[in-house]
This record gives sequence, structure tokens and C-alpha cells, in this order.
Amino acid sequence: MRTPSQTVGPFFTIGLCRRAENELDPDGVELAGELLDGQGEAIPDGVIELWEPVGRRWGRCGTDDAGRFRFLVPRDARRLEGSVFARGLLRHQLTRIYLDAGGDAEDETLVAQRDGEAFRFDIRMQGDRATLFFEH
Repeated sequence: MRTPSQTVGPFFTIGLCRRAENELDPDGVELAGELLDGQGEAIPDGVIELWEPVGRRWGRCGTDDAGRFRFLVPRDARRLEGSVFARGLLRHQLTRIYLDAGGDAEDETLVAQRDGEAFRFDIRMQGDRATLFFEH
């Protein structure tokens, strides 16, 4: 039996721009991670969009074959709003990314981990340690 989330099928990427526009701030700090499904497998054809509300900056990055994405975000950003687009989703999913662990994160799955000078943030769509998503 097919469910609505399975009907998007192989046509997901038609008409969806995957051109990287991932530099919210060309002099910013790197934020990188992986988009993972419920089994921990990479989602190779997803698209992540970020919005930095204070500086009103926006960016988009498609995932590569290993599900990886990468952004340059403002060094002084504390919170980013994120949208996840992927096959099987009838509507994009909304999340947040906190770069300041002492910030107002609603859930630990929303806090990016410091990795040297950069940040790491994996997005898990389902399963153990699934990323918290918000209602539209």
C-alpha cells in the first residue's frame, strides 16, 4: 500500500534548483553536515535552505552523493532557520540550528557542534536522535 509520502517518487528533483547558493556570508564560518534518513543512510538528493533572521541572509545547498551539505554562515549568527526538501516529503520540513550552545534551543538535536573553527550539524529525518521539526 502506498502512503502519500511515497507518491512524490522519482520526479522530486525536476524543477527544483540544486544550484549552490550556500554562502550567507563569504567571510563566515563553515557549517557542514549530512542529511540522513531513518536508517542513518545518506539522502543524496536533498536540498537544505537556511535563513539567518538578524542579518536577513538566505542560502541553499543541495546534498552530494554522500548526503553532505556545506554553508558559510555569519560568524556572529546565533540561530538559523532551516528548511529541508527531499523526495518522499509532500511538504518541506522546518527546523532550527543553534550555533550558541547556551542559546534558547528547544531540543539538543538543534544545537550545532563545534568542530575546530567550524560547526557540524547533521539532520536526521527519523529514528533515534531525529532532528526536531516544527509545524508549518
